[in-house]
Amino acid sequence: MKLKSLLLVGGALLTGSTASAGGFQVTLAGQKNNGMGGVGVGLSLDQAAMFYNPGALAMVRERGVQIGGNATFARSAFRSQFGGEQRELRNSVVTPFNLYAGFGSKDNKFAAGIAIYTPFGSKLQYAEGWEGRFSLTDIDLKSIFVQPTVSYAITDKLSVGGGLVILAYGAVNLQKDIPIEGQPGVPGHVTLDGKALTKLGFNGGIYFKPSDKFSVGASYRSRIDATVDGGDVTFANIPASVGGRFTATEFDVTLPLPATTTLGFGFMPNEKTTLGLDVNYVEWSAYKSLDFKFRGNNGAGGLVSTSGQVGGSNVSNSRREYEDAVTLRLGGQYQATEALTVRAGASYDFSPVKDGFVTPETPDADRIGITAGLTYKVGEHFGVDVSTQFIDLRKRTQTQQDLIDAGTTDRIAGTYKTRIVIPGIGFTYSF
Repeated sequence: MKLKSLLLVGGALLTGSTASAGGFQVTLAGQKNNGMGGVGVGLSLDQAAMFYNPGALAMVRERGVQIGGNATFARSAFRSQFGGEQRELRNSVVTPFNLYAGFGSKDNKFAAGIAIYTPFGSKLQYAEGWEGRFSLTDIDLKSIFVQPTVSYAITDKLSVGGGLVILAYGAVNLQKDIPIEGQPGVPGHVTLDGKALTKLGFNGGIYFKPSDKFSVGASYRSRIDATVDGGDVTFANIPASVGGRFTATEFDVTLPLPATTTLGFGFMPNEKTTLGLDVNYVEWSAYKSLDFKFRGNNGAGGLVSTSGQVGGSNVSNSRREYEDAVTLRLGGQYQATEALTVRAGASYDFSPVKDGFVTPETPDADRIGITAGLTYKVGEHFGVDVSTQFIDLRKRTQTQQDLIDAGTTDRIAGTYKTRIVIPGIGFTYSF
């Protein structure tokens, strides 16, 4: 057994499902934005500007509180290059949420607020006995980010803002089977379970609206290194004869959550219609490799066994070599009546994962997104936002020769195909 394949799954550590952006990035931070293809940096729609562009928050005239949630329903399948039946994920649902509270000065010059959202998190459970079970069987990832935000309108056309991004909570549970020599019918099993350290980053932006018909914005979200220090390692079904190769009790790992720069444009051809276009540039090239360190001694191999052993080694290194990537988003909304606003949008994400580097925890590919949504206002202060997204990942095949050429034979050859439906609902109270 190659040690690299042992913890290949870790690439999804504290990261997103393949829901709505390339690699392991997820963008489900605002229900109105979700219905418009994910645009928002060049617009001042609502309090979710804290996430998309803090510079636009001062231009949001209505202050208030809004809460929203989504459910991701993924259908993912894999077929090995070497034949056999098609394998599908066991059913699982991920429910990212967002909460915003925004307040402003009476002269509309200054705005401040607090945002809580879950931009990273996923749950994957592959079919029993699938060909890649020695790389991955299960992932359950959770995270909560908190962002206090301030924004200031320098003029009635130009505003700036920023927020402190706090990785307040992160949890990871990763599992895989282990092939045991002489015990082919009953594989061993390893589970990694850990909590992430609190880390800080920032989110800043600028917003300019020179006329009633046009606006432009730019935002930058900094890189945050998600780190687990002292996560738990546990084994099951490991016979005593090889116990000395599996003595670790703890693991350490760090994963870069990449910086994102976005340029956004808003077009308002009339009072009832708003169009948006966003271009995201994600610095995925920071993700070069995934490196685990193991320590501790569970005594499985006796007192003479080396501490921190997983498969006979106390380190694991797996190349990723991601490339920087671009996402294009386009969307719009139309105020059909005083109470009803309807939305639609689309997106195209270019995958940062090169051929030969696709992994089971992120079976990534270029993807097309189609979105729709609406808002219905109930009275002067209350509104309900509904959105839905359909994400289609292009079929992604990597052959054994691709893996040999890339030097990544620690992963599996075959074809992945994923489709995802993401309904969402939110509630807003404005004042």
